Formats: sequence, structure tokens, C-alpha cells
Amino acid sequence: MVAGDVPGHSWFGPVVHDEQLIADDLVVFMGQPVALLAAESDAALRAGIEAVVVEVEALPPVLGIDAAVEAESFLGESRTVEAGDLDAGFAKADGVIEGAIDIGGQEQFYLESQIAIAIPGEGGYMEVLSSTQHPSEVQALVAEALGVPYHLVTCVCKRMGGAFGGKETQAAPPAMMAALLARRTGRPVRFRYNKDDDMRFTGKRHAFKSFYKAGYTRDGLITALDVRLYSDGGCSTDLSAAVLERAMLHTDNTSFIPNVRIRAQVCKTNLPSNTAFRGFGGPQGVASTEHILHEIAVRTGLDPLDVRRANCYGNAERSVTPYGQVVQNNTLPELFDTLRSEADYDQRRAEIDAYNRESRVHVRGLALSGVKFGISFTRRTLNQANALVNIYLDGSVMVSTGATEMGQGVNTRVRQVVADGLGVPYERLIVAATSTDKNNNTSPTAASSGTDLNGAAALAACDKLRGRLAAVASEMLAEPESGLTAEPEAIQFVEGKVYDQRCSRRSLSFEEVVASAYEQRVSLGERGFYVTPGIDFNRSTGKGIPFRYFTTGAACSEVLIDRLTGEMSVIRLDLIMDLGRPINPGIDRGQVIGGYVQGMGWCTTEELVYAEDGRLLSYSPTTYKIPAITDLPPVCNVRFLDAPEHPISLHGSKAVGEPPLLLGLSAWLAAKDAMRYVHPGDTDRKLALPATGEAILLAFES
Repeated sequence: MVAGDVPGHSWFGPVVHDEQLIADDLVVFMGQPVALLAAESDAALRAGIEAVVVEVEALPPVLGIDAAVEAESFLGESRTVEAGDLDAGFAKADGVIEGAIDIGGQEQFYLESQIAIAIPGEGGYMEVLSSTQHPSEVQALVAEALGVPYHLVTCVCKRMGGAFGGKETQAAPPAMMAALLARRTGRPVRFRYNKDDDMRFTGKRHAFKSFYKAGYTRDGLITALDVRLYSDGGCSTDLSAAVLERAMLHTDNTSFIPNVRIRAQVCKTNLPSNTAFRGFGGPQGVASTEHILHEIAVRTGLDPLDVRRANCYGNAERSVTPYGQVVQNNTLPELFDTLRSEADYDQRRAEIDAYNRESRVHVRGLALSGVKFGISFTRRTLNQANALVNIYLDGSVMVSTGATEMGQGVNTRVRQVVADGLGVPYERLIVAATSTDKNNNTSPTAASSGTDLNGAAALAACDKLRGRLAAVASEMLAEPESGLTAEPEAIQFVEGKVYDQRCSRRSLSFEEVVASAYEQRVSLGERGFYVTPGIDFNRSTGKGIPFRYFTTGAACSEVLIDRLTGEMSVIRLDLIMDLGRPINPGIDRGQVIGGYVQGMGWCTTEELVYAEDGRLLSYSPTTYKIPAITDLPPVCNVRFLDAPEHPISLHGSKAVGEPPLLLGLSAWLAAKDAMRYVHPGDTDRKLALPATGEAILLAFES
């Protein structure tokens, strides 16, 4: 098949349909499909590929942010978020710094590559099995490519072998191509990338470049900040506008900045369209300001932690973000102060000072930084979810939601929520594969909101079912002769037992109540629906409430660097997070440590290297270095803040998926701290992100 053979839309995109599935007149990135082939074996497919002749005229590519800015090659409009009075803020400053910082991209490196199976059915129906974070989007884009209504396509996702944002939108093209070939051949088609091709031809975390001007006092307080962010969006829009927006909304991070202007623009380049990655722009926005805070510390001679703590969100006068949202239930000061004490920060700072004065071969660095991550989709429409809960006659339960399992444990959490909601043992439940025929018009499992949204929707369904069953049970447990009348409000459901709290000596099994409800023709299935309240953000003014709440945390990283080679290792990590009351502390601990390590990799070892023609050169584990288990700090102290229940979210918990990744920045900041000892007083020396061994060596020796 070629572009002209597509029966429906050949252009696609999650928001803007500005990418061509099969290139026609113009190939806009290395690896863009120009034809689709189907075969019964790998050997036959390779022979078919070798028989295809592609004639392409090479055109000068636009690669990198600097080239795109020079060529005025952009995607979408420039955006601005601002507050206060910049001129007045700079007038109050004792010093001003200006500069730019390059912030690299990152490969998602999920272990299971992009893959889909399309199975044609009768009447034009198509079933698609997809490794996707967004089954509803796959359903829609497959239907549009086939030229059929959405109801003729069902997308099913049992689970994914990792995703990290890379399968939020970019799972759709493999599914579309499999479906097109399945329609053409009338046979099931399986489409997959091998690992090398997956890395070469799919989008990454956006590279950013931040141009900044900051005013500060002798005490390290930021009085004014003017930032211009550019991101590398690649060849099409994808989710770049939303990624850029979240970067803008996280540029403040933990710092109250009274006078600020954040301008931002997506650059269009000849790379595969860059896309979602855990943190979704937040890490890039935070990296920019954390770099600035470090630079202020260098110029004032203050400890970087003292600068961060001085600028931290605090009392009512210092609690409003640049976009106008108040930071409620703020535990950031407590997190900074608690971790400073528990990590023995001041004692270790003195020890590092002494060590670095003596060592000629190694240098140590220390940094403690925080995170304030907004929880919710910034697109208001996506903050909704539906769930289906079915109770069967034997008392077992099946729940289906729009959440997709990618190893983050959302199915386990939803299962726990439903078990608690119905008062049945965990083992009596199963979470069905996510499917668009059971849950319609779902949002992607992203923005750290999978459990918040889908768990709340499932709980809403449980509340309705429990109310019906309570009415049945109250009649079964009533004892008119002793004055115990039927009162559904008094019925309790606990671990498969049902009893009246006024007379707990007698109980029924959950199965008995279910059987009686069925005999009385009471519905044992229910849909639940949930809408996140309070979200109201105006993009045109850059003001409002884009987030339901913030998840916060802090991490202290200590690094050891070989001055002769630039090799760096993180030798100790102390980390504390406010997760409210976790639904599953074990899963959350895994998310926190895994998120930190993934962030540490982005900041230190993971470098995307491109050739002059746009080919990715670091496209395998031999050339692209993600952290290994041996890179986990040998001393790793991780705990959750003893925080009260968080009243506005599900069961008092806070989302955990993305926030800890941003704490990996502390490893990069620790490397920058080490550089202060190598070149004391040098305020012009920069260490870009990632701080690879080569980058560190060049920064130390140049």
C-alpha cells in the first residue's frame, strides 16, 4: 500500500492532523513510512522490502532548536504566562544573571516495542489489540484511516511492557498500519518494530533550550525572572503544545517568584514527532529554574540549599503561582527542613568541603532539591473517566475502566478500591482488559491521574451497587419481632460479610445477598462516572486552576566524580515525598525509586546523538545508556512524609507516577555543585543536561 491507497484519512494526529501516515510527496523525517507491505514470514517480508525501490531527493533538514529558531520554523503559536511587574522586580535586584541552558531529550526505552494486531471481522468491523496508553485514540484514528465510524473499531489493551508516555499517542500509527493491511488482505495482521527501529523512528522527550534573565538579592531571593523556552517538537504537533504548557506551568517548581514572565514556543524540525514522556514537560521547566537557583548560589556565595529554601513557597503571601493557583496544603518547607536534618546535609557539606580540598583525583558534590508537580490533565476535557462494575451470581466481581496497565500498578489499585467499595475480598475481583467496547471515550492513562480518575469512577459504581444491595440485605437481616427494622444505612459490607451494625451478631455472606438481589430482579451491574472538580484554566490569559492538587517531595543526592575521566556515580540518595495516605505503599515506593532512577538517567547518562542528516546514532543499548541496577545509589534512604490524609483525592492519596522523576535533577545539580569546587568563582562555566562523563570532563578541563 502507498498513500493513495488509504481509504480514509491519510493525515493523523492526536490534536492536529498534521502528520502523514504514509509519505506521499514529502518525507519529513528519517524513517517515515513510504509504503506498507504484508507477508506471511519474516523472510518473505525482507524479500519484499528489498524489491521496493524508493527514489528520494535529499533536501536540507532543519535539525535542532537553534536551527529552527533561525529559520523561524515553529509549530503553533507562542504562549505566555506572567505575573507581577518585571521592571519593578529587576529594580529591586542586587544582581542580574542572563544566559541559556540546553536541556536534552530522552528515549522512553520501554522493553516491549510498539506493536499492534488487527483482526478484520464481518460488516467492516475491525478489532485491534494494541500496546497503547490510549485505546480510545487508537480506536478513533484507526476508524478514520479506514474511513468507517468509530463503532466499527474496537481497541483492546490487556497490558503493556512499559510505556512512560511513549505509547500515549505513538501507539496509533502501528495500529493504523496493521488495520489498513488487514482490511486490504482480509486477514489478521501483526505490526511491530524491532528495538532499534523503535528507537530510530519514534518520538522522544522534547529537548528544550531556556534563555533566561533573573534578578536576585544578596540573600538569594529571586526578585524577577524572564524566561523564554523553546522545545524541539519534531516534524508534527503531536502533544507538543500540551508538553510546552506543562513546562511553563512548572517553571516555578518550588519557588515563589513575585515577578515573572514565561514565554514559550514549539520548534518544528525534521525529526520524528516528539511526544509524551513521564513528566510531560514538567522536568524541562523545572530544570531551567533549578539551574538558575544554582547560578544565584554561585554568585552570592550561598549554599544552593539555602537559596532554594529561601525562595520556597510558604505563607499566604508567598503561596500563589505565576498562573494564579494557590498552593494548598503546602508541605514543601517541612520537606526541605526534614530532609536537611535526616540526610545530615550540613555535616556532609563540611565533610565534602574537607574531602575536596585534599583529593586530587576525585571530587564530590551534594545537592538537595524539591518538586511541586501539578496533578490533572491541563486539558480540562480529559479530566473524566468511566467504569463498569459487574457482580456475578457467585459473588465474584469484574471491573473494567479506561485505565491501561503498563507496570505502574493501576490495576492493583483499582482492584483494591473496588474491593473496599463493595466490602469483598481482593481475591474475588478481577480487572478486565481495557477495551473501547466496555468503556467509551476514555482519556489516556497519563498525567499521573490513572488511579485518581478511574479509581474514583469505579468507586462511584460501587456506591450505587452497594446501595442496592444494602436495601436487599436490610430486609434479610430485619427482625421485626425484636424491633430491628430494615434500615439500609445501617448495613455494613466487610470482607465478604454483610451485617447490620445495630446487631452484628448475625451476618450474611456477600453471595447470599447477591443471590437474593438477583431473585428480586435488582441490577447487579453498574456504570460509574467521575469528573475532576475545580479545574478551570484560561489558556489565552495564562491564568486559572489547571491542577486539582500538587504532589511534592525532596531529594538529596551525593555524587562522586573522577576528575581524570569524568565518570560519575551517585553514592547516596535521601528522598522523602508527601503522598498523603498511599493506597498501596509498596507500589508507590517502587514508583518513587524507579522514577528517581529514570530521572537520574535523563540527567546524567542518556544522550540522544544525531547525524547531520537527522539519523539517530544512539539507537541501541550499546550507544544509549540507561541506568542499570548497579547505578542505584548504594545508600538509598526513601520514605514518605507522615502526612495527614489528603482530603480532596481518592482515599486521601496523592498521585505518584511522574513527580519523583523530577527529583533525579538533584543528581545533575550535585554534579554542578562538584564543579564549584573544581573551578571556584567561575560564574560562566556551564554544565548542560545530560551531564555525561564526556560533558563533565570537558566542563572540568576547559
